Amino acid sequence: MKIKELCTWLESLAPLSLQESYDNSGLIVGLPDEEIKSVLISLDTTEAIVDEAIALGANLIISHHPIVFKGLKKINDSDYVQRTVRKAIKHDIAIYAAHTNLDNIHPNGVSSKIAENLGLINTQVLAEKDAILSKDSNVCYGLGIIGDLPSPILDEHFLDVIKEKMSCQLIRHTKLFHRAISKIAVCGGSGSSFLKNAKSAGAEMFITGDFKYHEFFDAEDQIIIADIGHFESEQFTIELLHDLISNNFSNFAAHCTKINTNPVKYY
Repeated sequence: MKIKELCTWLESLAPLSLQESYDNSGLIVGLPDEEIKSVLISLDTTEAIVDEAIALGANLIISHHPIVFKGLKKINDSDYVQRTVRKAIKHDIAIYAAHTNLDNIHPNGVSSKIAENLGLINTQVLAEKDAILSKDSNVCYGLGIIGDLPSPILDEHFLDVIKEKMSCQLIRHTKLFHRAISKIAVCGGSGSSFLKNAKSAGAEMFITGDFKYHEFFDAEDQIIIADIGHFESEQFTIELLHDLISNNFSNFAAHCTKINTNPVKYY
């Protein structure tokens, strides 16, 4: 099977037209007509990920975050992006990114996976894409998910559930209501710009990453902001992509990375 065939299939699920204007999803490194030996799936592409692909004999890395966001004027060893790209080219390893286009689909999107992990039901897109309609009536386009817990739970107890289900070491949050909550909004990655959507939709808690200090004030005692971290909110995207690919293709192996690429450490 050729790389371009898998890329075409992935883009039938998460069209590149759905990516945000700043993004660089798609085939970033490599030749589309190359035959796939095996695939390595990761959240990020780093030198260590390329080394892992080499060790596995994988010639295609599928990551969530693009290794290249802006045009490269040089490809040498001056930073990790250039070193990673150069090593991938040297070893004939292609790199494909499914980023905000994968964020923008439901089900089978990044935020959908968070909602699934947390057991949310009656899920809907939090911020729908304007003027974009899916040919499949079961697919919705937009960022973030809002849904209900199967039964109400005290907000402080739900923080424990989040730490367990999302495998996060800590949660930065606004003050708790100390009451039972049931309507939850989630957004993978940096979701602070969708706080207004979560509030207007009646969410009692908004789970995402990358909130800045002053943005926490915007909760205004109307909603609990739970910042679990960027990596932590998106880490299960690896599992999502692996399941989608392995459940639909059997003519090559799909591996989940064993490397934790989170650059943020906690003391």
